[in-house]
Amino acid sequence: MKAMILAAGRGERMRPLTDRCPKPLLPAGGKPLIVWHIERLAAAGITELVINHAHLGQMIEGTLGDGSAFGVRIAYSPEGTALETAGGIARALPLLGTAPFLVVNGDVFCDADFAALRHAGAQLQAGGPLAHLLLVPNPAHHPAGDFGLLPDARVSDDGRGERLTFAGIGAYHPALFAGLAPDRPAKLAPLLRAAMAAGQVSGARHDGRWVDVGTPQRLAELDASLQRPSAAAVHS
Repeated sequence: MKAMILAAGRGERMRPLTDRCPKPLLPAGGKPLIVWHIERLAAAGITELVINHAHLGQMIEGTLGDGSAFGVRIAYSPEGTALETAGGIARALPLLGTAPFLVVNGDVFCDADFAALRHAGAQLQAGGPLAHLLLVPNPAHHPAGDFGLLPDARVSDDGRGERLTFAGIGAYHPALFAGLAPDRPAKLAPLLRAAMAAGQVSGARHDGRWVDVGTPQRLAELDASLQRPSAAAVHS
């Protein structure tokens, strides 16, 4: 199974840090944020990666290269202008193929079980379940959450279930993006809500480490926690 890491965002809330460095390359615990994902994906046996980029994208390619240094193979999907999440995925579909794939936001830190997510993704199919989302307890900066997780593992947006926050990590079937123009901006949430209404989205709660690195303060806190010897041992 292939995985896509989303790395095309401008990172406005992270300025001035992102004026000269793309957000996924900002360091935490001695390595770029995106490298944590690459290493964890590789450890789970997921070695075919696609990375999109826009702002300072050549820095991402220059830093990561073809992925061989990390035991993976990286294909890049450059965007002249950032296409939002769904638009970026639609543009990258020729690189991702016709089978289900994983997608990871490049600006989060998470100790997700990618092997389990790969197994869940393998159950997706056109005309059936189209997405499987990783959901986390609502952080202080997002107390209302995003979606509801039902007892049967379906995800809803109609007020039912345990209200949780979308981790920015999931598995998708290419059919979810059918009909999207490959070069037009498009958001992911409307596609997910339509699929939820049809009962085609499942999910799992993740109670491990998850950080939405959306501000310089959160990045500094994450970096400090990962620099501690005990934390480095747990998260390496």
